Amino acid sequence: MRLFTGIAISPDALRRVAEILTVLRPSAKLKWAPLSNLHITSAFIGAWPEERLAELQSALSKVEVKAPIPITIIGFGFFPNPHQPHSFFLAVRREPSLEDLAGKIGAALESLGRPREERAYTPHITLARIARRENITELRQTIASMNTQFPLETFAAEEFHLYESRNPGTGSVYSKLATFALRKEAAE
Repeated sequence: MRLFTGIAISPDALRRVAEILTVLRPSAKLKWAPLSNLHITSAFIGAWPEERLAELQSALSKVEVKAPIPITIIGFGFFPNPHQPHSFFLAVRREPSLEDLAGKIGAALESLGRPREERAYTPHITLARIARRENITELRQTIASMNTQFPLETFAAEEFHLYESRNPGTGSVYSKLATFALRKEAAE
């Protein structure tokens, strides 16, 4: 199984992102993510043995963070940088509670033998993958000409999900395997 955890995009935010993608998609022949796959990753798990799924779900169910987590979409971006990008995304404001969630999920995964992510957590919504030699000049021009007002959308996350990623040969399909309600941190 190939797994990750993440936060689903609210229906209102998803509608707004869909409007933007309607304008952006014709400007570049990228590998655009379907709307149904859009999310904010909190932790990439990768390959996980199916026989250990219950153990993983139990560990994730114990993650406690301040809730709800405010999610604010604040702009466009490129990974790893704008000059040689491989991904195009919507940036999400780095809220302490969002970073706390990613850190606590990382700790839960580490307790199960999965090493912690070494890169800094950068919350985002991946919109497209960019092939190595893809010309994105028109995409950049379209972005510059759009009258997109940021912050684009703000919503409150009250849960996170365990997702499975499958690739049946027609592109990745993400399915929610479990949902975990966010709750107040335990009193110290």
